[in-house]
Amino acid sequence: MSMAAPALIWCPFASEDDAAEAAGRLLDEGLIACANILPAMRSLYIWQGQRGDTRECGALFKTNAALLARAVERLEELHPYDAPAITAWEIDRAGHATAEWLGTLKPPGEE
Repeated sequence: MSMAAPALIWCPFASEDDAAEAAGRLLDEGLIACANILPAMRSLYIWQGQRGDTRECGALFKTNAALLARAVERLEELHPYDAPAITAWEIDRAGHATAEWLGTLKPPGEE
């Protein structure tokens, strides 16, 4: 069985509930294996020419390279922001167990 490289997606949300809702949908759809929701972060930014200072939470989604584009696209659809700040990347190195766990992830119904 071939394994896809592990991958991560980072995205801020307005609330833990919003992050958990998106994570639950991505888990149910088989696009991620795990989501870590980090509460209470402060975001300082410039958006549409205005400086902002907002309390948000962050979410780190764990998946693999084969599902990365689909997971990012679905997260954009699910996210309550009009233009969510989603970044994603493939992992160069991971522990063996983590690489195996994420590398064999497949959406339900696909073998």
